[in-house]
Amino acid sequence: MKIAFTATGPKWSSRIDPRFGRTEYLLIYDTDSEELVVHDNRDIENEAHGAGPKTAKLIYDTGAEVIITGNGPGENAALALEKAGVRIYTGADRMKVKEALEAFNNKQLKEFKK
Repeated sequence: MKIAFTATGPKWSSRIDPRFGRTEYLLIYDTDSEELVVHDNRDIENEAHGAGPKTAKLIYDTGAEVIITGNGPGENAALALEKAGVRIYTGADRMKVKEALEAFNNKQLKEFKK
């Protein structure tokens, strides 16, 4: 399974970015290969509109089945992710990425429902 994280930096020790659409980085963890792939998303700051759906598309393109974030996506991005079958988990905004993975594995995060 691939798990995507919104993050403020490119490492396991980076904090979860509470923002969804304008997250600085997307970290994609493959639980089978234990590989962590980093996507720099900082260019999204230059987008006037549609940051959430564009970030949702990037997540979909990575093959992630789960996204872990702070506050959750906006309505358009949530709808796109829902249609793509990507589950969204929130409540990790004060955690480091590694801590958020542990919280997810221990079922301590909330599944986002719009």
